[in-house]
Amino acid sequence: MSNKFDAIVKRESALLCNTYGRYPLAVSKAKGCKLYDLDGEEYLDFLSGIAVCSLGHSRDDLAEVMAEQAKKLVHVSNLFYQEPQLDLAEKLLSTCAAGKIFFCNSGAEANEGAIKLARRYMRKVKAEDRYEIITLEKSFHGRTLSTLTATGQEGPIKDGFNPLPEGFITVPFGNVNALRGAIGKNTAAIMIEMIQGEGGVRILPIDYVNDIVALCKENGILLIVDEVQTGLCRTGRFWAHQHYGIVPDIFTSAKALANGLPMGAVLCTDEAAKGFEPGSHATTFGGGAVISAVASKVVDIMLEEKMSERALELGEFAKKEVKKLKAKHPDKIAGTLGIGLLFGIELTFDGSAVWKALMDNKIVCNLTQGTILRLVPPLTIGKEDITTFMNVLDTILEDVSI
Repeated sequence: MSNKFDAIVKRESALLCNTYGRYPLAVSKAKGCKLYDLDGEEYLDFLSGIAVCSLGHSRDDLAEVMAEQAKKLVHVSNLFYQEPQLDLAEKLLSTCAAGKIFFCNSGAEANEGAIKLARRYMRKVKAEDRYEIITLEKSFHGRTLSTLTATGQEGPIKDGFNPLPEGFITVPFGNVNALRGAIGKNTAAIMIEMIQGEGGVRILPIDYVNDIVALCKENGILLIVDEVQTGLCRTGRFWAHQHYGIVPDIFTSAKALANGLPMGAVLCTDEAAKGFEPGSHATTFGGGAVISAVASKVVDIMLEEKMSERALELGEFAKKEVKKLKAKHPDKIAGTLGIGLLFGIELTFDGSAVWKALMDNKIVCNLTQGTILRLVPPLTIGKEDITTFMNVLDTILEDVSI
């Protein structure tokens, strides 16, 4: 590491709360699918800010929209009508079967809003005292106290935060009988991710999803889909739930929505939206003019450049490349996971050394669940970049011992 890097690490330790296990990289700038460190060294980005900068880094067209809107209006709060919000809402609603949107600032905040909406809908619209939310093992829904409790993982993520809020039940992944048994008179909703990103890039089987939808209808409860990571073309459809042909009562979005600016959204049917009324839920910053204008441009680009089709095509290309690697290293690669460009390479052993070797070779990706290299690159990534990744991984696997 350079002296510049050592200096920034020392400076941070004196200034910031110690909450992150940082990667050994200080990013000074980024462009397209490349990151640059303090010494100007170039890294190939297969993380995109954790599925956030789906259109790539530092785009001139988005910067221009941001600057132009900032000259006209930045913030006045949600006490006022604002046209950029409405423009964005119209565009997002045109991509799905939802009828209403609430804008907020992050994925955790969107999921928190979804939980609140489900509970209030049951109590105020259905006049039923239902408040429990059922989630799945290994899910990840956020780090506020409620979304942390909804998250189906134990360990450091929850350590030291007791007592956690009541009203959440976690059931084993893929077990319909366990799900059916968890539904009771207090159940308000079932909350799922179509693909569990933090949980190991696990796709929900279609039969299981159909069973979940049937259970919701049978028991008069709501279906919430967490699309914070999967939304906006990441999986090969604009929304991941569209692969299944279902219409959630409520679903959430955040990461890719404004391509790096903090924004989240709760989308819902017109019926579910009856759960909110003035004073029941709010946010000071959500849907501000600048961020709404940028997000509108993001949606335009996603649709005009057919990013969902691109993600599906590149995901299939990547899977074929991994299949070749698996043939060469059958004892080291278990297989591929995910769909589109929410993509995992499952190793048969602890992947820490492989992840570190990728970093040493100027390639950034994520390691989840200890054995899965999670790839969530910008949707603008090229086949040549994927080939570069696979060639480097091939060399690493030849050298690594298990």
